[in-house]
Formats: sequence, C-alpha cells, structure tokens
Amino acid sequence: MNDTLKVFSSGSNTALAKEICDNIGIPLSQIEISRFSNDNLFVQIQESVREKDVFVVQSFTHPVSDHIMSLLLTLDALRSASARRITAVIPYYSYARSDKKDAPRISIAGRLVADLLKTAGADRVLTMDLHADSVHGFFSLPVDHLTAVPTICDYFAGSLDLSRAVVVATDAGGAKRAGKFAERLKISMAIIDKRRISDSDVKQGLVVGNVEGKNVIVFDDEISTGSTLVATIQTLERAGVRKIYVGATHPVLCGNAVKNLKTSPITEIVVSNTVHIPKEKQFPKLKVLSMGSLFSQAILRIHTGESVSALFQ
Repeated sequence: MNDTLKVFSSGSNTALAKEICDNIGIPLSQIEISRFSNDNLFVQIQESVREKDVFVVQSFTHPVSDHIMSLLLTLDALRSASARRITAVIPYYSYARSDKKDAPRISIAGRLVADLLKTAGADRVLTMDLHADSVHGFFSLPVDHLTAVPTICDYFAGSLDLSRAVVVATDAGGAKRAGKFAERLKISMAIIDKRRISDSDVKQGLVVGNVEGKNVIVFDDEISTGSTLVATIQTLERAGVRKIYVGATHPVLCGNAVKNLKTSPITEIVVSNTVHIPKEKQFPKLKVLSMGSLFSQAILRIHTGESVSALFQ
C-alpha cells in the first residue's frame, strides 16, 4: 500500500514532515527548492510520482509569501509529473485570519489563497485548527480539518488538578473554540471582553465568569505577536487568578512574543508543532506537543479512503 504513497516537504516544516513519514514507515520524498540569480524560486521533484498519491507538507509561516509560492510551484510540478492525486497538507493556514471584508477595498485573502491552491494542482487540503470555520467555504475542493484540542486537553488533564481550573476565552469570537476545550475537560469557562485596536494593539476589559482564586487555562488557536495574551494576563491578574496556563495550536511567535512571554507570570504554555520553532524561540515555559502521529493517521485514512473525522470519535 505505502509504495503508492509519497510525502514531500516544501520547506517550512521539514521536521514535522519527517515525523509524519517515520510514523507511516516511509522515507521523506526528495525535492529540490532553490533560487535563480533573479530571486525566482526553482522547484524540481527528484523522484517519480507518476500515478502516486502525493502529500505536500507546508505551513504558512515566515516568510509566508515565499512559503506559499514554494508550495504552489511544488503542486504544479507534481501535477506536471502525472501524480494521481495531490493533497496540500497545511498544518498552519495563516490566511484563515483574512476571512472577511471588514474594511473598504480589501481582498478576502483567505479565499484567494484557496483558489490559488486549486489552480496550482491541489486535489484536496488537509489542515488543522483554522482561525475561522467560515474559511471551509472558501475551498472548492475537499478539506479535511484536524484539531489539536484533544491532544492539548489530554496533556492538561494529566498534569493539572482540574477541580480548581477554568478555561478562559480571550474574546467572544474565541468562545466557541474555548468552549470545546472546556467541554472536553468538563470544567467551566470564562470570557474576556476584548477590543482589537490594531494587529498588535489590544484593549481588554472585564472577565465574564468566576476566575478568582482559580487556575486558569487560556486557550486560543494561535499565538502570534502575543499582544492578546499579554493583555489577557493583565486582565486575569486583576481578577485575582491563582495560576495561568496557556494552550494554543499554532506557536507563530512573531515580533516581541518570545521576549514578552518569557518574563510573563504564565506557568506553562502548551502548543503543537504545526509551526517549526527555531532554537532561538524556545524557552523553558514552552511545551511543544507533536502532531506527527495525528497527521500521519489522517494521511493514511485519506490514502485508503477511510473517514478522517472518525479519528476524533
């Protein structure tokens, strides 16, 4: 079966791609990605993919535009090489945040990128914890949507006394996401009133719910600049919480995020490896959980035509 399955990395998260291959029991397929002297990207598939079921792993991380272009060229090269089916495995789809027209004369970039993936040659997409469920509707091809919530929940269930714990959503928009987290842990939830002034400036108000004297688990889909998290910590401290833990799927950690979080009163930050974290961004409070096994199981189910949603039942 596995002789018809191939997994490639398009460069942004090769460590996760290798882990996926190790779990499946196949080698990571060979690809060359380089640049011409005029800065154009060059992609060449270095083994036969004719009539193969091919998966390309690529997270949309810094530099995002380069990584998207690399993925598009890889998909196009695979299509030209007569791959039977091509699945874009995008653990972190950053343009899911650009899901609405909330200002005049702007692009709904999440939809545009989805169209580009299909045009380049993708037959389906496998991703994890999109920022907004509405992004599903941007794709005109099948999308399998994984979640890191069960894995992160299981970690906290095994390391914390949940009898004094409360899950906190950083804003009303994240309440549904945090609600799933709280429901799985069978604990209560609180919500913080938030106003986003700009991409890196957040103003927060009151906590809706009882958190005084509690251990709180702040849950969100990603940590980007950390501005929301820093404001959340300040709000929770004023509300009299005991300890603060953080759970997030995507540790983007851009800007001053690492500097701010290293010195914060957070006890532990639990994230997944959907985003590659270089050594200079790693610090003792950061706990990284692997999604390699989950992605490998999903890939095998897609390959054999089984249900991916059954993984979470």
